[in-house]
Amino acid sequence: MTNLLMPPEKCQSMAEIRAAIDALDHDIVTLLSERMRYIDAAARVKQERDTVRDEQRKAEVIAHAVEAAGQMGLPTDLASALYEQIVEYSIAHELKVFDARQPRG
Repeated sequence: MTNLLMPPEKCQSMAEIRAAIDALDHDIVTLLSERMRYIDAAARVKQERDTVRDEQRKAEVIAHAVEAAGQMGLPTDLASALYEQIVEYSIAHELKVFDARQPRG
C-alpha cells in the first residue's frame, strides 16, 4: 500500500497531485482485487446457492462503509453508492462462480 505519499496540503503541482491520485487508485484496485478473491472463496465454501444473496449481510456491509466514511470525512452518500455497486457486483460474480462449480458427489 502507498505510505510515502506527499500530503495533499504540501503538493505544489498538478504532477504531484496526479502522481498521488494514480498511486491511490492503484491501491484501491489492489484492494478490490483482493476482496474479489474472498468472494471466490465464499462461492467455494457455500453449500447452497440461495445463501449467496444475503440482504441482511449486504445492508451490514453498506452500513459499515457508510459509518467509516462518515468518520473519515468522506461523503456518506458516495460510500453508500459505491458499496451498493461493489456488493451487487460481488453477488453476481459469486453466483457465476457458484454455478460454475463442478457438482459434488
